Amino acid sequence: MTLAEAVRSISLFEGLADEQLERLGNIAVTKTYEKGTVIFESHTPANGFYATLTGRVKIFRTSPSGKEQILHIFGPGESFAEVPVFEGGTFPVHAQTLEKSELLFVPRREFARMISQDPDLAMKMMAQLSSRLRILVNKIEELSLKEAPSRVAAYLLLLAAGQRNDTIRLDLPKGQIAFYLGTIQETLSRILKRFVEDGIIEMKGKEITISDRNALQEIADEGK
Repeated sequence: MTLAEAVRSISLFEGLADEQLERLGNIAVTKTYEKGTVIFESHTPANGFYATLTGRVKIFRTSPSGKEQILHIFGPGESFAEVPVFEGGTFPVHAQTLEKSELLFVPRREFARMISQDPDLAMKMMAQLSSRLRILVNKIEELSLKEAPSRVAAYLLLLAAGQRNDTIRLDLPKGQIAFYLGTIQETLSRILKRFVEDGIIEMKGKEITISDRNALQEIADEGK
């Protein structure tokens, strides 16, 4: 994949003109990270932002006791760590690869220069970040207002959309998935077992196949 193709594949850059995409390609670089590599740590200078070309990256925080809280998982086409770059501060979280990943890195200094010279680019970036904010608000709503089965169903549908397949693989331990969804591992296991018994999904090890997407969507939509 060329740099131009890599830039075009990122959702944050949707709607940009060819000239703008070309200029982004001129300042961006690709980096390959092995599985389990820490990309950046909390409180380190935000010297640029990233986008996932292949693989997956988890964004997480750790408590004083060392307990990990996963905030989000980014897959191909998704960018992350843009806000600290705009603010000019430090990363508020950690980022680590879940598998071997190729990332696009956009350095802050060069990107800030582009923004200052191209107000149209700045407006389009703001529109995309505003869209991301709406998604985050919806995520908070799901975690705070929906019951656990609805959150699990929505998570499975999100994985299916990201992996573009009704058969998905759970690469995270169930304990981490449960914590991410605001529940506990025992509850998650019980909900998945019920989905299997109801014929909504099939499970084989870490693989889950969605058998009844409509039923799963109905559960995910409960409480909206």
